Amino acid sequence: MEGVDPAVAPSGNGCADCDAASPQGWWFHLRRCAQCGHIGCCDSSPGQHASAHAATSGHRIVRSFEPGEEWFWDYVEEVMYERGPALAAPTHHPLTQAAPGPADRLPADWAEKLH
Repeated sequence: MEGVDPAVAPSGNGCADCDAASPQGWWFHLRRCAQCGHIGCCDSSPGQHASAHAATSGHRIVRSFEPGEEWFWDYVEEVMYERGPALAAPTHHPLTQAAPGPADRLPADWAEKLH
């Protein structure tokens, strides 16, 4: 797969952009840039940081960062791949981490705020 660096570790356990915001944001699901490891939130999340990262960086491939999911998405071709190359660990957020999350940042009406 072009644009994938299997050796790069993920940038953290949550959306890097939501964590850096003031006030901090929350996410529905997480995506991992397969080229640089940036963790961003999915397009259903309020911030939509994974696709924003792809658009600004030119890094076209993400992998789900959810437990039990191994699929990749190509933003340029708009194609999903059920599997791809093995990426550096960890391959998903901690099992103890809520989705959506983080739990302490979720507004009471979080489901109404999804895209």
